[in-house]
Amino acid sequence: MIKKRYIEIVFLIILGAVSSLSLPPYNYLIINFFTFSAFFIFLFKKSKITQSKKHFFIYGWLFGFGYFLSSLYWISISLTFDQNFKFLIPIALILVPLFLGIFYGLATLCFIILKSKKVVSSFLVFALFFGVFEFIRGSILTGFPWNLIAYSFVNHLEILSITSLIGTYGFNLFCISLFASPAIFILRETKKDIAVCLVFLVMPFLFYLYGSSYKERFNSSDTINYEYKVRAIGSNISLDRFYSNIDPVSVINELIDISQPNKDDKTIFVWPEGILPSVSQKELIEFKWLFEDIFSKNHLLFIGINSQKTNKEKIDYFNSLSIYDHNLEILNFYNKTNLVPFGEFLPFESILKKFGLSVITNNYQSFSSGEDRKIINIKRDDFSMKILPLICYEIIYSGKMFNNSNFDLMVNISEDGWFGSSIGPKQHFAHSIFRSVESGKYLLRSANNGIAAIVNPLGILEKKVEYGQSGYIDFTKAKKIQPTLFSKYGNKIFIALILLYIFLIFSFNRFRDE
Repeated sequence: MIKKRYIEIVFLIILGAVSSLSLPPYNYLIINFFTFSAFFIFLFKKSKITQSKKHFFIYGWLFGFGYFLSSLYWISISLTFDQNFKFLIPIALILVPLFLGIFYGLATLCFIILKSKKVVSSFLVFALFFGVFEFIRGSILTGFPWNLIAYSFVNHLEILSITSLIGTYGFNLFCISLFASPAIFILRETKKDIAVCLVFLVMPFLFYLYGSSYKERFNSSDTINYEYKVRAIGSNISLDRFYSNIDPVSVINELIDISQPNKDDKTIFVWPEGILPSVSQKELIEFKWLFEDIFSKNHLLFIGINSQKTNKEKIDYFNSLSIYDHNLEILNFYNKTNLVPFGEFLPFESILKKFGLSVITNNYQSFSSGEDRKIINIKRDDFSMKILPLICYEIIYSGKMFNNSNFDLMVNISEDGWFGSSIGPKQHFAHSIFRSVESGKYLLRSANNGIAAIVNPLGILEKKVEYGQSGYIDFTKAKKIQPTLFSKYGNKIFIALILLYIFLIFSFNRFRDE
């Protein structure tokens, strides 16, 4: 019996770990049909042997631990840059997956509580609770919606177009159902069960047809040519600048060289997040002499740069996206609202600072959160462009980025160097593609040690600076497109899908009883 338990533990952890290979950058999507079906079959057969709630929680927890251990190991890399954090590396490597695995454990716990003796009803209960707890994971305690299984479809853009209607969480609910659906065929009790399996297997083809039609409408729509080009920089500047007192002049010169400004070209330059850690928002003007002979009145600069504000006797620090004219006068700015725990703010800071801990991305105190995210309207003579600013991982929050869809372009700036040369930057970029498709908006991304790109509302990369390289991309034109259904209603659509699943669960139970 003890040997069997150990085999089950190893089996579930490996099952979760193998599932993570479906995510970027590997994208072995086919794996999920085996792993999720095997996981559901395991749970369904175990439910006929034992009703132990504790055991079922552990089953989900182990699967989640394997899944997140293999797909989020790179989080610990951010702790290697500061000696004070290195002792936390093994803790972060194990504790983060153990914590995130709790959500999967809660899903399987609810499964055993509410499962039916019927295969199809149990299957729907399984998919429903996994989908719901993935949504909860992305919402509570600042939220961490990283690596939903839906991201395994990032290379299948026609199918992915359905997120413009149902959003990422709705699509994730479908993906869980799709990947577990072969289990219905294996466990089938009637021919009707096979029909349910076939319905889910056919749905990707229906999504593909919708995506193809959506693509045709997009390609045939009118094109807007902008008077100003928006030039996003992709750079590969080492994070040593945070810890080695590197002269900011050398970094600014490198960014200017990459940007290749031309005085006669009307250009908005977008530089990455936190690229000058030792220079504050108001101090940038001290480096005006570097720009004088290169920038002209035709130029604007977007840059990720820290800012501060005196609040009574306390100084608040912000991770900001600031907008300057060619004289480095501040025109507008946005303070990041969704901060990274331990990266940008220290939970229980008054206690943990006594142990010598600080936030990873600066050496003073936790950043403060901005009040809200407002659309920035850029006006220059006859030119006007409305921009939604997003800093770093703010791009990962499906349905929570904006309330007003009346803007032209999402601008995302990021510093992906904290992930090292791991799979982290590729996963981060995959989130960007999903946000562009579900919102129906163009996305311009500027990243240091990451991927800079223009993503259109179909999820297609129109231009790109590869990971590990330096260069720029210009956003000069866009297709006119109507707001998506998801951009209007957000995650209310996910709630509607939950209600649909509940209806189907009761319906299948009733039909079988009759």
